[in-house]
Amino acid sequence: MDVVGRAEKWLSAHPSGPRFVWVHLYDPHDPYEPPLPYSQIYKDRLYDGEIAYADSALGNFVGYLKAHGWYENAIIVIVGDHGEGLGEHGEDTHGIFLYDSTTHVPLIIKTPGHVGSAKVLDAQVRTIDVVPTVVDLLKINPPAGLDGESLKAYLSGSVKTDRTAFGETDYPLRFGWAPLRSVRAEGFKLIDAPRPEFYDLKNDPGELRNAYAPQGDEIQKFSAMLADLKAKAPPSIAGASPLPDPKDKIQEQNLLHLAMMASEDNRPDDARTALQKALEVDAKSPTALRQLGELELQSGDYSKAAEHLKSARDVRPADATAALYEGQAREKMGDLPGARDALEASLKLTAGQLQARILLGKVYLGLKDPKAAADQFEAASLLDPNSVDAQMGLAQAQIADGNAAAAMDELHTLSTSQDNNPEFWELLAQGYKSLGKQEEAQRAADRAKALRSNPKR
Repeated sequence: MDVVGRAEKWLSAHPSGPRFVWVHLYDPHDPYEPPLPYSQIYKDRLYDGEIAYADSALGNFVGYLKAHGWYENAIIVIVGDHGEGLGEHGEDTHGIFLYDSTTHVPLIIKTPGHVGSAKVLDAQVRTIDVVPTVVDLLKINPPAGLDGESLKAYLSGSVKTDRTAFGETDYPLRFGWAPLRSVRAEGFKLIDAPRPEFYDLKNDPGELRNAYAPQGDEIQKFSAMLADLKAKAPPSIAGASPLPDPKDKIQEQNLLHLAMMASEDNRPDDARTALQKALEVDAKSPTALRQLGELELQSGDYSKAAEHLKSARDVRPADATAALYEGQAREKMGDLPGARDALEASLKLTAGQLQARILLGKVYLGLKDPKAAADQFEAASLLDPNSVDAQMGLAQAQIADGNAAAAMDELHTLSTSQDNNPEFWELLAQGYKSLGKQEEAQRAADRAKALRSNPKR
């Protein structure tokens, strides 16, 4: 109800003139935790409870519009962005597959004056048609480049024909699996996958009987439609190497999703169990290995973290984040050469990582290579000129390299903002000592000691 409340608050603050409000009711998502009384009414069907709760929130919003006299002249569009698999085709949630269980969504349109009210249209239309429809109803010239078409003629009943609907999901790429494309028309659906699928939706609405045959006339026609779509699209990021079919990976994905939800809910043991099960399904799952490495890094088991993250990188060498986390784990272990190698690999893949630059600078200081450390801190300062860690790191590297005068110039620029930072004063004491200024060094050291004994000072 919070989202609806904010929408109502905004409308009350803007009571006149044209207004546009987008209300995103996100509740029907995993984990399914509807509030009372829906959690009791739908205790055996919690997803239905989430939908019922969202429906009640929507009902309250419509009631608010009616109470303020804004309902009659309003254009209201209600549309789902996706469904949930709930186990159909093995998919627990959504995002991996393009079956109707997740892509066939409701669309309800209420027009000013109730034109076409109480009609149920069987024609296939698309979510890309929503914006052109609203623009058309408002008699506004549509912006160039819209993919969809207005549904105004459908609302009046003058048009009832199906529109060809394309579907796509690149979500599998996140896990190193093949992306999917689909076309749905004339009661059929073709899914372009490593093992293609073709369904007669009139006789097989559950998409349970794959009727794909490469030489079939319908399949040839649908394949040509997908080929035309691909020709207009940007180049694929999937790469030339064949990727696994998501159908073969859905059990693993369900476990990865369970682990993600457990981590977000601060249940690391449950997350670890789900990830270990995922590795039983695929011992070389780079996502499971990386997430397990992250868990161990957070728990403080740096040796296990480094082991899992190195394994993740062996499978997916281009994973800059896994390399960064491995570098963090190895630095915590005291394996500075290993940390250096992992961080260098991460930065080679993604150069603009402030965190990696600063940590690599610290690692080089630990390896007694102040010049290399200074290079990293300078690069970090270019990424963020206001980074205190980068500035103090550079000063520390300069002191270690015998260039205390330059370090003092760097530190003096921080004297105001870091007055209560004991690390700043400790570094300043080092700089003064390197310059032979013992009294100033002692005063700075005393200031650092006082701050550490009384941090609030």
